[in-house]
Parts: sequence; C-alpha cells; structure tokens
Amino acid sequence: MRTMDQLTDDPHAPGEAVDDPGAAPVPASRLRVLLAAAIGPLVTGYTAVATLLVLIALTAGRAAFSDTGVFLAAGPGWLAAHQVRLGIGGHPLGVLPLLPTLGAVALAARTASAAARRLGCRSFREARPVLLTIAGAHAEFGLVIALCAQGSAVTANPVTAFAVPGLLAAAAAAAGLARSCGLPDAVADRLDPLALRGLRAGALSLAVLVACGAAVFTVVTGVSWATVADTFEPGFGTSSGLFLLSVLYLPNAVTAALSFVTGPGFSIGPLTVGMFGYHGGAVPAVPLLGGLPEHHAAWWPALLVLPAATGALAGWTLRKADADPAQRIRAVAVAGAVVALGCVVLGSLAGGRLGDGPFDPVSVPVGVASVVAFCWIVIPGSFVAFFAGEHEPPAPPPEALEENEAFEDAEDVDPEEAAEAVEELEASEGDEEEPDEDAEFEAEADAELGLGEPGETVPDPDEAVTGGTETCGDVEPGEGDR
Repeated sequence: MRTMDQLTDDPHAPGEAVDDPGAAPVPASRLRVLLAAAIGPLVTGYTAVATLLVLIALTAGRAAFSDTGVFLAAGPGWLAAHQVRLGIGGHPLGVLPLLPTLGAVALAARTASAAARRLGCRSFREARPVLLTIAGAHAEFGLVIALCAQGSAVTANPVTAFAVPGLLAAAAAAAGLARSCGLPDAVADRLDPLALRGLRAGALSLAVLVACGAAVFTVVTGVSWATVADTFEPGFGTSSGLFLLSVLYLPNAVTAALSFVTGPGFSIGPLTVGMFGYHGGAVPAVPLLGGLPEHHAAWWPALLVLPAATGALAGWTLRKADADPAQRIRAVAVAGAVVALGCVVLGSLAGGRLGDGPFDPVSVPVGVASVVAFCWIVIPGSFVAFFAGEHEPPAPPPEALEENEAFEDAEDVDPEEAAEAVEELEASEGDEEEPDEDAEFEAEADAELGLGEPGETVPDPDEAVTGGTETCGDVEPGEGDR
C-alpha cells in the first residue's frame, strides 16, 4: 500500500491519466519527426559537400575563396554524391566518386531507422511514411538544384536529378527500416528460411569478393609505390587535392579490381586490363592509378583462386542448410544471384563517361562480370555444399515402412500396461469352464435314443417321416410299453 507521503508527492491526481511512454506520439510530434527525417540528411549532406569544397579551395595554391561560389558549387557536388551525371562546359561527367555515395546511403538508412524508432513503428507497413518522406525530399531537392543550375557551367538533367536521388534514398531508407522493423510482409511471406540463408550467404560472399579486390589493389599499389609517389606534384595544395581525389574514388578502384580478380577486368579509354588479355593505353596522372600494369603477366590467372575460394566458402556456409542436397544447391544458387546483382550495381556505379577526351569512357563489363561472378559462387559452392553436407538415405519399400510403423507402435506401448493386459487375459481364460467330454457324449446318446430333459421337445420315432414331435413330460408312466 502507498503511504501518505507517496500519495502527497504524486503529481497526478487519482483519476488523472498518466502518459504512457510506449503510446503513439501525438500528431504534432509525428509531424516533427517526419520533417526532421526529410530535412536532416539534406542539410547534413549539403554541409559535408560544402565543407569539402572549402577545404579544397583553402589548400589550392591559386584558388580564390568565395562564400557564394562555394555555396553554389555545393549543389552540383551534392548531385554528384548521389550519382547524378553532370555536364561541365558541355562535356559529360559520369564517372562519379562512390565514397560520398556510400556516405549518403548510410546517412539516409540511419535517419530512417531512427525516425521509425521514435515513431514506435513495429512493422514495415507502419514505417512506410518515413520511407516516402525521405525519398520524396531527396527527389525534390535534386530537382530544385538541377533547375537552379540551368544556364551555369555545371548542369544536370532535371529528370535524372529527380529520379536518381529519390531512388537511392528510397533504397537506403528501406534497408534501414528493414533492419529496425523487419522485412516487408510481401517479402517475408514469400521467403522461406532456406532462401533467407541463401541471401545471407550471398551478402557474405559479395563482401568477401570486395575484400579480395581491395587486397589486390592494396598490394599492387604498395608494390608500385615509386610510380605512385611520382604522380604527386610539388606543392601542398596540388598534392592534397590529388590525394583527396584518390580517396573519393577509392571504392571505384576497388570495384575495378574486383572485376579483374573474377576475370573480366576493366577499361579506361583505350587501356584494357583483363585476366587473359591486355591492351595498353594512356591513363590519367592520378595516384590512384599509379599501380596499373604496363603489360600482361603470366601469373595473373593464379588470382582466380580467390573467387573460387569465395564460392567454396559460400558452399561451406550452407552445408547444414538442409538435409536434402538439392535444397542446399538451391540455397547456393540464391547466394550466387545476390553476388551477381551486387556486381551489376557496383559495376554500373563505378564507371561512366569521362568527358570527350582520351580517357573516355571508364567501364566495367557489367553483364560479363555478373555472369562470371555467379558461376564462381555456384559451381564451387554447389560442389562443397553437396559433398560436405548430410545425405538423406534412400526411400525404403512400402512393406518396410509398414513394418517400421508397427515396430514404432509397439515401442510406444508401456511395458507395465502390456504385462497387466496379459495377466487380465490369462485370468479371464482361467475363469471359463472347460468342456466335459463325458457330458457331451451322454447328450449325443440321449439325442440318438430320443430322450431329453423334461419339457424338451424331441422327435417321435413313429412320426419321424411326418416330422411329428412329442413332449417327454406329457407321457404317462407305462405308456411307453404300448
């Protein structure tokens, strides 16, 4: 029971309603959360691009710093971070850095997840307004920037500026909501546990392939460090600008290395670098490209052990997914499809047009790379998953199944209950009277002589032909001698 002091200190009256922390927010707070989710990523992203431009302007030797110029240039920079192709002086720029794009995706996903938690959304359906708000805000902001940049030196197609940031933000927000609220019902109802394990194995395999590409790029850059160092020009401003440019395009280089490790390779203008082919050409003087080879090496095909090991790892991960080998192979196929789709997305974003000069275009053969990556996962993965996992025994004949079922039924019987049943059966058989052979013989003899018990109807010997009957009890003594 509550004491008088506790009742006095309680700020709520006995009949007053107390706010529930888990209750749904009021409409005003819900509106504030959605506005913060819509505006927050835009302001943060635009500020990050503007800060980067200010840093470049301050470190450049001959650049003139202007607040208005930086603010206006941050708009096309924001579009470039969201993979919107730009036009610079009438020349297309489609090779856009992937590092800012990864940052924008992570920011949108985190914002969507935080907004869903603040609104108390427990399912993807309840969090749908958050996704629509973030995607719509990015699309409208990109359209506004493209319309404002019309007539300037850096332009963008308004339709592309509206669609690409919106789709990118929608995908990022969906990923964030799926992590906090679960998968959408339409997807979760159609995914069995085996397919879900295949999706996870595919994501792991894609991450391993990216790590292999990053490792190969790091080793090649380290071996060619003398050439990389020569690309830096004297002066802190120019060198810092080249270093910053290389950092921004680092994921693009890792994607190209991934395509090289799996086999198809990549191209920069006339330069083509593949596992089984090479065609030389000039490259931009950027430290990021200092490790490019000058000729083909015979030991390059040895690197194919990396994607083969990745496929074997996927099969080893799924070796216990199911007792049926065919089902395990199906899960490996799902993992291969995830890797192929990831290669398509990464390859499409890593390349593009690079003006109209000698280094145009920069491309990764997306179609070939995706098919090859799928085969690298499915073929070794299926082999490992088939032989490293369990195998179901052959189906027994129907007779064996019936015997097995009868044996299982017999095993289910309690031994004590069975013993009691046997004892009851023996007792019931003991209670039954055994038939008397002498009594049976006398009964048969009486039947033959026409005798019977008093009151019993017996056949009359004189009327056997007519079928007459007599009653033994009705015969008077002495009448039988007549």
